[in-house]
Amino acid sequence: MLFTTREEIIAMTPLWKGERFEDGRPKVADKYLDALYGMTLEELWKPIFVKGYESNFIAMKSLHPEFKENGELNRKMVGRAVTAIYAPTRPDYAQAMFAMAKEQGLSGTPNQWVIDHLQSRDVIVADMYDKVYKGTFLGGNLTTALHNKTGNGGAVIWGGIRDIEQMNKVPQVQVYYRGIDPTPIRDFVMTGYNQPARLGNGRDAAICLPGDVVYGCSGGVLFIPPHLVADVVDGGSKTQVKDIFGFEMITQNKFTTAQIDKNTWTEEMLDLLMDFIRTDPRGEVYRNLDWSHEYDLARNGDPTDTQSAL
Repeated sequence: MLFTTREEIIAMTPLWKGERFEDGRPKVADKYLDALYGMTLEELWKPIFVKGYESNFIAMKSLHPEFKENGELNRKMVGRAVTAIYAPTRPDYAQAMFAMAKEQGLSGTPNQWVIDHLQSRDVIVADMYDKVYKGTFLGGNLTTALHNKTGNGGAVIWGGIRDIEQMNKVPQVQVYYRGIDPTPIRDFVMTGYNQPARLGNGRDAAICLPGDVVYGCSGGVLFIPPHLVADVVDGGSKTQVKDIFGFEMITQNKFTTAQIDKNTWTEEMLDLLMDFIRTDPRGEVYRNLDWSHEYDLARNGDPTDTQSAL
């Protein structure tokens, strides 16, 4: 079947123990999506990379720049993935595909089917097999529909877009894409909906599952497994405050860059960091973090470890 069932999505994402959408996708709470919006790519990438998720980032172009000319934040993208996989058309399969779609009450083209099912804060992740010419998944009309369905959601298209001037008039929606072409979308079929999607080729390829949290920034797109989002927010917050503190220490010549960049900090450095968090206004938002693991590493870790932090 084109559309993955609720039971199949649950079986695909067994590590998620929280709330789910009706279709079975993990429903990461809005509070975590909001927290991710204020973090950087490197802060979020590290906690999943060290757990073995090494193919979850893909470099892509974005419709709207992340930053304004004055350096202020302009547009990021954070939402929950809805995946769609496509392939070049062939007559026999296209006939069967449209027959299955009709049975499910669907009309129009396969890219429109995805738009019809979106919810608030959803992000389309579409593998258009790198098709740009006649592979323009989104244009002005569908971008407007995307905004109406998702609010400030978005799309990640491993393929093309068109109507770029019209799309730019929908600033609430961020879109990542491979190329721009004036041709309308043609000669393609859907092979899967809410199934694992591959974006990219070879060693640079990334994988996204339905319900992954999609984080888009100026460098590209990161797919965060839902069961790791809470840890990512926690780990990202720790990296964030360590960077703030570390820049301060380097400026004051209290520690070298080699010391700050080490994976494991000494107890002395952690004690000074705790004091910074307690007393400096910049540390207020980080005062609920648990640093027991970092202290354990400082006391029991390898003192000869000189590896730089990721």
